[in-house]
Parts: sequence; structure tokens; C-alpha cells
Amino acid sequence: MMKTIKGPAIFLAQFAGDAAPFNSFENICKWAASLGYKGVQIPTWDKRLFDLKKASDSQTYCDEIKGIAADNGLEITELSTHLQGQLVAVHPAYDAAFDGFADEEVRGNPQARRAWAEDQVRRALRASKHLGLNAMASFSGALAWPYVYPWPQRPAGLVETAFDELAQRWTPLLNYADENGVDVCYELHPGEDLHDGISYEMFLGRVKNHTRANILYDPSHFVLQQLDYLDFIDIYHERIKAFHVKDAEFNPTGRQGVYGGFQSWVNRAGRFRSLGDGQVDFGGIFSKLTTHDFDSWAVLEWECALKHPEDGAREGAEFIRHHIIRVTERAFDDFADAGTDDAANRKMLGLS
Repeated sequence: MMKTIKGPAIFLAQFAGDAAPFNSFENICKWAASLGYKGVQIPTWDKRLFDLKKASDSQTYCDEIKGIAADNGLEITELSTHLQGQLVAVHPAYDAAFDGFADEEVRGNPQARRAWAEDQVRRALRASKHLGLNAMASFSGALAWPYVYPWPQRPAGLVETAFDELAQRWTPLLNYADENGVDVCYELHPGEDLHDGISYEMFLGRVKNHTRANILYDPSHFVLQQLDYLDFIDIYHERIKAFHVKDAEFNPTGRQGVYGGFQSWVNRAGRFRSLGDGQVDFGGIFSKLTTHDFDSWAVLEWECALKHPEDGAREGAEFIRHHIIRVTERAFDDFADAGTDDAANRKMLGLS
């Protein structure tokens, strides 16, 4: 029996702010529900919406958060640790840029920052268990990314060493995820060492095919890489445990292509768009995910250099609702069922 994808849901990270209705979990839930959303994905680093320390230590606090969501007709889909996961592995070239993701007391100290990030991931896994969730969204971090294009030629073993180290750092966290009954769903994303199917496989082999090392599927990043995002579902559907519904477009010119020529997002050949404004074949995606029994949430992640976020959120709820396939409970040709049995089948085959 196939399953119907749940949704629509919305990732709150791009909408949180200091002004109502985006300045508290209760207010933003009321706003999301008013647009027709049924679920919310929570960024665990934004204290305006969520106190990760409390959530990791207190079942009561988590029950209160669930209650606020439920009072507005919403469910919590997943917690996100994208920023903290990023800090599990940072190449020194990015130390200054990524310091802003961490608490002030660990900035400027890469080892302390990494320990803080790992503690944050562990806390989010405990909080997920308290909330009754079975998946957490994250990034892998990156040690090899500065060497993604081999010029000058990479020395032998450089990438292998980077992935060995990445797996060594994540294995204890994946084990802790298993203790809490939660999948870590890595968003495969440029800038991360896990950015496509092959890099994910390189990591998966090094963590011994860990059952908790799974995928957050976001087709927008595959459009920008010119990867076949529909074939990806057929290959990796057993590992896809979370889904960001995000659109993108790729319009190469004689002046720029995949790398974008250091342009702003507005001026890049590849850029993210609001749902329905880009090139992603969401009809194909929802069909394939449904065929492969994906039974979790379709979560809007809004990122667009052109459209206002509130317009993108409003349009996104209806877009996702329109694309969710309510699965059939019977075959379309059941009306022509001849009611045959084994004896009749054998007779039709000339066996009796």
C-alpha cells in the first residue's frame, strides 16, 4: 500500500525575525497555519523560536512546544541543525566566515567551536526524541570542499583523508542518533563535502552504511549542479528521509555557467526561485517519491532573490498541496476484475 506524502509544511529559518508575527514560536505558528500549512520545521539555533538547551533537557518544555503547534493545527516535522552540523567540520580557510554560526564564547577557537557544535547536535537529537520525531535535518560540514576543482592537481590521498576524518567525527553522533531513534538527514548541498550522490556514497561507506546516515532531498541544489534529480530518487530513495520543496533555475549564457562568475544571486546563471517560478519538475518528483513510499513531510524551504518571502510562503502552501498525490486505495481497472482463481488461471495457461 503506497503512502500519501504529508504536508504542506514550512521551514521557519528564512522567516524568523524581530517583528510580529515572526518573533516567537506561537506567533509564527499562527501565521503559518493561516496560510494553510500543516507542519513546521524548526531551526534550533534561533532562540526567538526555540530554546535548544531547554528542549534537550526538558520533556515538559517539548510538550509545551508541541502544544503550541497543535493549538494552531500544526505538527513539528523535524528539527534543523544545519548551522551546527556545518561546524562539525570546517576547513581553516572558512574559520572566520563560519565563526558567526557559533556562540560568542567559542568564536576564534576552532576546537572549542567544534566541541560546541557536536554538543548542539547531540542536544537536538535528544530534543527530537522528546518531541517524538524520527528525523533531524543537518549539514555535514566540509574539509575537502576548497579542493573540489582539482587545480592545482590534488595530492594523492587528500580527499580520502578528508572523508576519513569527516566520518570519524560523525560516527559517534550517528551512534547517538541511533540511541535516540532519530535519522540524521544530510542536505546534499554545495559547500558541504556531502553535496551529491557520489560524495554521499564516499561518506556512507566510511561510516559502515550507518542506518542513521540518511538524506534530506532538495532538488534545487541538483539543478544548480546539473545533476539528474529524478534519477537520484530512484537510486537513493531508501535513504531519503526528509524533503525540502525548493525551486531553482539554470540559465547558462556565453558569459557564465555553473560557477556563476562570482555574481550575486540575482545575476547568477543558477539561482533559487520561489515555488513554481523555476525549472524543477515537481510533478515528476512527487510522483517518484510517492511511488517509492516516501511517507514524511513536504517542507517548503523558501529562498528566492526576486520574490518577497511572504508572497513565496503564501503561494508555496497551495503549490505543495496541489502536488501532493493522495494515493489510491484500489487499482484503476478493478471494475474489470473477472474474479478468477487458481483453477481458472491454470485453465487459461493450458495447464489443466
